[in-house]
This record gives sequence, C-alpha cells and structure tokens, in this order.
Amino acid sequence: MITRQAFDAELQEMETKVLAMASIVEGMVADAVEALWRNDMQRAEQVLKRDDEVDQIDVDIESSCLRLIALQQPMGSDLRVIGTIMKMITDIERIGDYAVDVAKAARKIQDEPPVEQLVDIPRLGNAARRMLLESIEAYVKRDLQKVIQVCQQDDEVDAIYRRIRTQLQEIMREYPEQVTAASWLLLVAHYLERIADHATNIAERVWFMETGRLEQLAKKHKSGALDEAFAEAAQHAAETQADQSESNEPSV
Repeated sequence: MITRQAFDAELQEMETKVLAMASIVEGMVADAVEALWRNDMQRAEQVLKRDDEVDQIDVDIESSCLRLIALQQPMGSDLRVIGTIMKMITDIERIGDYAVDVAKAARKIQDEPPVEQLVDIPRLGNAARRMLLESIEAYVKRDLQKVIQVCQQDDEVDAIYRRIRTQLQEIMREYPEQVTAASWLLLVAHYLERIADHATNIAERVWFMETGRLEQLAKKHKSGALDEAFAEAAQHAAETQADQSESNEPSV
C-alpha cells in the first residue's frame, strides 16, 4: 500500500499525461481537417505519425491506473477518478483514430475534382474540437455546468452533419465526376460527428466522477429532461465556490 501523498502525486502525474494526450489529439483533428481542406499532404502525414505517440500515452496511462488500483485499492471518489481517466483515454484515443481516418481521406481525394460547393466540413470539425476541449476543461475544473454545455452542443454538431449529408447526396446526384470525392467527404463528416460523440462521453464521465451517477445527459437533453441536471450543476458550482472561499480565508 503506497502512502496517500504518493497516491496523490501519481494521480496528478496521470492527469498531466491525460491533458497532454488530449492536446495532441485536438491538434491532430485540427491538422487533419486543414490537410483535407487545403490539400496539404505534408500536414496529413504528420497526423498519421502522431498516432503512435497517442497510442503509447494511452498504454502508459492505463498501466498507471491499474498499478494504482492494485497498490492503493482506492474506494469512493478516488476510484471514480481513476475509472474516469481510464474511460477518458479510450475516448481520446478513438478521437485520434478518427483524425487519422480524416487524414487518410485527404490522401484519397487529393487528385479528385474538388467539391467547391461544400463549406461546412471545417465548421463541423471546429464544433467537434470545441466539444473535446470543453469536455477536458470540465474534467480539469470538475465543472458540471460545462458538462451540460458540452452535451447541449451535440445538437449543433448533429444539425451540421445532417446538412452536410444532404448537400453531399445532392452533389453526387448532380455531378457524377465528384462522386468519389463526395463519398469520402461523407465519411469524413461521419468521423467528425463521432468525435463529438466521444467528447460527449468524456463529459458524461466527468458527471459520474463528481456525482457517482452514470447518466446519458445528451439523450436527456434531446428529450427535454435536463432540468434536474441543471439544478444539480448549479448547486455543485455554488458548493465548490463556497469551499474555495473557506480555504482562502486567513486562519486566526
């Protein structure tokens, strides 16, 4: 059994690695979309190369989590934090894989006639990236209100995806010479929509970490049943602020 101080130090080190992993993956998504839109094959190749680094960080963090569980036998909130980290890195690694898929699509269509009519792929990529960044921010700050905001943003991503899908289907009907490129772009839109889904998974895991309850908040939002979650997030924020105020008060 390791000491509490050593446990906290190892947990902090793991969290630092999670943030580094998320930062790399967010950059991969940005570069993959840019490579696709600018026909920049050098940028696409850089995305592919970074995938191995992400995979290794994933393995390292998982090994550290298992070691902490074996040596410390954590319970309660400590176990939820470790469990959340293990689930988060799975989602982050999958986002990296989707970034690689987008980069590969860029290579596939580099010599195809461009689909000039389509302008929403970068917007979809930016929306998915924003959800990833904000889900990680929610984790760092233990911010349940940010969790709900991420889940709400999934609506925007779904709407953009549906619009792109309709546009591409129309393009394929009207411009046979663009069928190959449009087909790949349809896949790209799907990859970016899935990235947003994984960001939502991360946010929902943060909710579990802080409340002890696994809830599908995105589905609740779509059905208009988030009022209770809103109230709980507001109460959590108020309690956190009160705790911080007490800890900052000078001792007498």
